[in-house]
Amino acid sequence: MTETIAGIEIPDSTMTKDATQLVRDVATPVVYHHCRRVFLFGSLRAQDQGLNHDPELLYVGAMFHDLGLTETYRRTDQRFEIDAADEARRFLRGYGVDGEAADRVWTAIALHTTPEIPLHMAPEIALVTRGVELDVLGVGYDAITDEQRAAVVAAHPRPDFKNQILAAFTEGLQDRPETTFGNVKADVLAHCLPGFERIDFVETIRGFAWPE
Repeated sequence: MTETIAGIEIPDSTMTKDATQLVRDVATPVVYHHCRRVFLFGSLRAQDQGLNHDPELLYVGAMFHDLGLTETYRRTDQRFEIDAADEARRFLRGYGVDGEAADRVWTAIALHTTPEIPLHMAPEIALVTRGVELDVLGVGYDAITDEQRAAVVAAHPRPDFKNQILAAFTEGLQDRPETTFGNVKADVLAHCLPGFERIDFVETIRGFAWPE
């Protein structure tokens, strides 16, 4: 029987069930529940905005978007968003999803911490960002009803979420702080990682090899 939360059906194909299990296996409960809420909030924003989208692609994008924070999938030589996007593309190819569809999911994940730009792209790309922004930042909080929010949180609770997600971000990024240059996650490390020094864009320009 298909699971329904806040009026949103959870995709129940073999691919999406396997995606759920993969995230359950490698992510902490705070990240797992966050990813599920991102799908649900993104889907609710799709209803609000009248956006047609592929629920399975949105689901994989939402569920995988923070895989780069996990011990299993995080690297130290690139942004965590790319870790997650690359794994999502590999996963999708294993189920015969390739080409433009896989690229949409890759882009949705890669850009989910980049404000505004994803909102002007394909629905699945925009909706992953909409879900993330609603759950983490409260952007669009009033675009859905109190009843919808309550139903989502009842299914996927968020106790002490603000502190716990900041801790998850810090743990996933502390070994590659330079990858936060030009990224909102630099703000996280500035607050949460002792000794972190933000790379300054202006000083980088002034200090480059060009004489003027």
